[in-house]
Amino acid sequence: MMTLLLVLSIAVFGYLFYVLLKPEKF
Repeated sequence: MMTLLLVLSIAVFGYLFYVLLKPEKF
């Protein structure tokens, strides 16, 4: 349960970071 939440949180953070660092692709 906790692992799934952790993985999901990391995935969301990674996606947000990617979008923020690569605004040109938006």
